[in-house]
Amino acid sequence: MIQPSTLDFLRDLSQNNTREWFQEQKPRYETALANMVTVADQLQDAMLEVDNIEPREAKKMLFRIYRDVRFSANKAPYKTHFSGSMQRATDALRGGYYFHIMPGGSFQGGGFWAPEKEDLLRIRTAIADDPEPLREIISDPVFVKIFGSLQGETLKTAPKGFDKEHPAIDLIRHKTFIVMRSFTDAEVCSATFVDQLVEGYAAMLPFFDYMSEVLTTDGNGLPLV
Repeated sequence: MIQPSTLDFLRDLSQNNTREWFQEQKPRYETALANMVTVADQLQDAMLEVDNIEPREAKKMLFRIYRDVRFSANKAPYKTHFSGSMQRATDALRGGYYFHIMPGGSFQGGGFWAPEKEDLLRIRTAIADDPEPLREIISDPVFVKIFGSLQGETLKTAPKGFDKEHPAIDLIRHKTFIVMRSFTDAEVCSATFVDQLVEGYAAMLPFFDYMSEVLTTDGNGLPLV
């Protein structure tokens, strides 16, 4: 489980985001990181029973806490959260699993962030041709209970080449296709947190499998990869 001390470290870091403070508190960081590595390892083991994901060393699932400030107006040297991801294995399985741990702002997510132009057109075309498969997935009671709805940035009007009166224009206007689920600090530090993450990721699978089929087959159903 994620220890309260891990959230305490992140909370203190947000108030003291300097190299000097971080070096003084390095043992706390290392303890928090070790805690996150353990949880990431447990999460990956559980997810290997759910989906075909690409196994990695648990520490490599986590993103570095050090910020790249070269092109940012915010020169704070450290992130004030821990985060990590898991990728599905093989080119035929699309979609990625993400988790973000931050006091008061923890969440899990997944989906398709800013797809390439060709992929985005393929997704929109598939939705325009037959929106019902995606409608069915995102209206499933389990999906709705966990994620609420499909999220992501959308255009204000219909994309070029699509009818603004199309009955599925609300889906076609999406530029990104993601789902998210927030957690309280108490949930993050509970003994069932990994189980809750796995529950959420499992609920993403029909969505990922739909997108995988759209992105890896042509209009005649022939494989592209």
